[in-house]
Amino acid sequence: MKPLDPRLLRHARAARRYVGLTVVLGLAVAGLVIAQALLLGQALGSAVQDGADLAELAPLIGWLVAVVAARALVAGAQERYAHRAATRAIGELRAQVVERATALGPRWLAGGAGPRVVTLVTRGLENLEPYFVKYLPQLVLAATVTPATVLVVLGLDWISAAIVVGTIPLVPLFMVLVGRLTQGRSERGLRVMQRLGSQVLDLLAGLPTLRGFGRERGAAGRVADLGRAHRRATMGTLRIAFLSGMVLELLTTLAVALVAVAIGMRLVYGQMDLVTGLTVLVLAPEVYLPLRQVGAHFHASTDGVAAAEQVFEVLETPLPEQGSQPCPDLRTAAIRLRDVSVRAPGRDVLAPAGLDVELRPGQVLALTGASGGGKTTAVSVLLGLLRPDTGAVEVIPAVGDALPLADVDLATYWSQVSWLPQRPVLEPGTVDEVVWGGALPHTGAGDSRASDARTSARDRAAALTGLDAVVAALPEGWDTPLGRGGSGLSVGQRQRVALTRALLSDAPLVVLDEPTAHLDAASEDVVLRTVEALRRDGRTVLLVAHRASLTTLADQVVEVRPADVDDAVRAGEEVAA
Repeated sequence: MKPLDPRLLRHARAARRYVGLTVVLGLAVAGLVIAQALLLGQALGSAVQDGADLAELAPLIGWLVAVVAARALVAGAQERYAHRAATRAIGELRAQVVERATALGPRWLAGGAGPRVVTLVTRGLENLEPYFVKYLPQLVLAATVTPATVLVVLGLDWISAAIVVGTIPLVPLFMVLVGRLTQGRSERGLRVMQRLGSQVLDLLAGLPTLRGFGRERGAAGRVADLGRAHRRATMGTLRIAFLSGMVLELLTTLAVALVAVAIGMRLVYGQMDLVTGLTVLVLAPEVYLPLRQVGAHFHASTDGVAAAEQVFEVLETPLPEQGSQPCPDLRTAAIRLRDVSVRAPGRDVLAPAGLDVELRPGQVLALTGASGGGKTTAVSVLLGLLRPDTGAVEVIPAVGDALPLADVDLATYWSQVSWLPQRPVLEPGTVDEVVWGGALPHTGAGDSRASDARTSARDRAAALTGLDAVVAALPEGWDTPLGRGGSGLSVGQRQRVALTRALLSDAPLVVLDEPTAHLDAASEDVVLRTVEALRRDGRTVLLVAHRASLTTLADQVVEVRPADVDDAVRAGEEVAA
């Protein structure tokens, strides 16, 4: 990343305000540094050369104390607002990355970007704080204090100014040489951390299955190896940072020593007065200090800079075009998948391949086929979460022409769909809140009939799915709090909660992806009763099913088949011929 990347200012409003404040404070620091050097040189020169007593020096000392106090206040304000701006900017970038990743869709996340984004928005972006708190203020000081002090030194003594100007380029030269190596190490360290995060996330997701087979400790060795690799990469970066700091410290110390030797020799031969010599000697370290701090803090912030580069990569990934037309009423409209094919990631296979199916209002349609054939992918295409490589999805209203789903405002489409994926997504809240899909329906203070109707509908749905027995066994009944993903319930109980929510929703289209997966016979009967209830309500149901008990309920059964890309191309050429 550039010293101050314009993309950072474009994506984080807090960074723009902070940079403006930093420039103002940097100019104030430049003035205070020069004033401090002039006052200190005048006070010491008057005391040593002119023999001034304390009473004569009192005004200078008073002004010097005021300048030092002001410099401390400016530094404190800089530190305070730096932490605040860093927290806000990181929060803004994190929200934008999550929003962008969601908009890019599940296929983009499933292509290896998901774990990388998780690591990026958690630990990766936290490393950006040293960039804001330490590096950026020193960068502004290097652009303000250093030129200002050089001009003052030039006005006092051109020989010292020539030495300073001749040695200043050595500092950024060594910064660049050492910084290139550190940047590469930081990027490798971030990649190692992302691989570690991916391994841990996969392990946590599959932990129940691994425990069922007694293999929960099998991946511990691999995770430990990745942890050690990340530790070695981090320590290597820190070693280079410490060594580069030492190199810059030694370089600037030698440069100041050259200025001091030249001043000392001319003082001995009477070619310079003491006040000027002391003032220049006090200013010389202040010339190099911002540059030295830029180098030191840059190496401390390279992890965050590498994370920022990945943030910009995600934010600049183009989004698929979104439609703007309102979706027709799905209670009377049909949905048709016409010759839909999707290429499987990383394979020369279309799954599904050439899928033609029409989902009519009030119909129960089942998609069957071998595992990996593209059933779940077909559902993603129908839901608008994935664009097909070939073919199209159309919404056919009762009156009027077919409307391509690509032209539809997906918000108006999704509001009419209730989707139950293979792993139910349950947000935190009480059981009552979760089955209603979030906040409880609003009823007026005296509207007891509406509340009774809501409770009656909930109890009927719970009795149908068997959730009533689950709630009866919970310590606080319907007010029992659930954690993220339904934590606190078993897999079968979570499935009952999700089915109850599907029944209580007023969505005309219900999509059930493998609703009987991982369920026993009793729980399977719950799913069958739910599908029958949805049919009686006149709602359209799309099932992804393997078991014959589900397919027998369907009005239409469609087998989803994959195909090799070459075979599909040849078939298309034959049709064209």
